Amino acid sequence: MTKLKIKTGDTVKVIAGDHKGSEGLVQKVFIEKNKAIVEGVNMVKKHTKPSAQNPQGGIVEKEAPINLSNLSLLTSKGETTRVGYRVEGDKKVRFSKKSNEVI
Repeated sequence: MTKLKIKTGDTVKVIAGDHKGSEGLVQKVFIEKNKAIVEGVNMVKKHTKPSAQNPQGGIVEKEAPINLSNLSLLTSKGETTRVGYRVEGDKKVRFSKKSNEVI
């Protein structure tokens, strides 16, 4: 299992693919698939059958997972950055390699 540098709640920017340039909040990360769901990015139309929760059925738009290699973390100033790790005191923290600030 690999260590991921992007976590749920991070603000990321898509750096490659059809949705290049769009930004959003990470809602869920699938560690085993190396993918994440980003709010408002990679929207797909899903055809649903009528059910108890949705008696009408129809077409629902939802986010599809996007590969982590196509995502880059954003700093507080809104610029893309790579992620590093360092130990501060007795805690291991993530930091932005561009601005050297703790994320």
